[in-house]
Amino acid sequence: MSSVNGRRSPPTERVIQVLDFLVARKDRRFGLSELARQLDISKPTCLGIVTALAEAGYLTRDAESKTYGLGPALIAAGRAAQEGYAVGAIARRHLAAVSARFHTTCSASAVVGDQVVVLDITAPEGVRATAKVGQVYPFAPPVGLMYVLWGGDDELESWLRREPTLPVRYDRERLRRVVAQCRSTGYLVETLTPIGRRLQSAMAGVAAHELPPELRAVLGEMVSSLGERIQLDGDDDSDEHRVSLVAAPTYDGDGNQAMVVTLHIGAAIGRAEIAERGAALVAAADAITAEIGGRARAVGQR
Repeated sequence: MSSVNGRRSPPTERVIQVLDFLVARKDRRFGLSELARQLDISKPTCLGIVTALAEAGYLTRDAESKTYGLGPALIAAGRAAQEGYAVGAIARRHLAAVSARFHTTCSASAVVGDQVVVLDITAPEGVRATAKVGQVYPFAPPVGLMYVLWGGDDELESWLRREPTLPVRYDRERLRRVVAQCRSTGYLVETLTPIGRRLQSAMAGVAAHELPPELRAVLGEMVSSLGERIQLDGDDDSDEHRVSLVAAPTYDGDGNQAMVVTLHIGAAIGRAEIAERGAALVAAADAITAEIGGRARAVGQR
């Protein structure tokens, strides 16, 4: 696990390692020796971790068997997280309707820490989902523009200053036009080449610092200029356009951009069809925002 600035914390990682191990085996309890052996942690270190977690209520210790299992504090933490993402149930209902209408997959995702996380996916029967719930992507250029596009200008600039996952060319004039158009229409239209789609899939779960410099350079040559994948009016006068997806934002109670909902297309469609799908997705996003008590602030507001 990495912090926002990329530095690692081994003691913190060991705590997470203990919790992840027990969560994955929620119906079992483990003694100190077995836990330390399974996780390759020294017994004194493991004892310190489980003692602190037990005292905080995140683990329980059975005095008779001297074994450890998950504790009640995790229930409270889980409920808080569930409430924080309670919008998921609301989003699923609205996105399922859009999925059924256009017979395709929809997804809801958000920035959590320094990663983009897929929170939910809807797909009609017989349609294969294009991503997986829980899938993560690095929140750094060239990934993540849609998560700051409808927020304040400060959020956009902050994202642009992040260390790029891959080398990125910045076309400020095009990016300005992308921001203006997407804020005007309320949705973005993204086009991806087959190579681009494979690259995006390959980036799932990858952090910038985990890629060797040579690989980052090679992959960077495959990535378009930032904003180039967003379709702009006037880019192409043809009747049909190859569209990967359409995306629209939801907002929280403070007027901040929250989740992004997307509708997968993956085909060549006409302008009227693009507009129809964009309008349907924006309507779903607005309905989600209204149900969670959110409100959209003036785009570009600082």
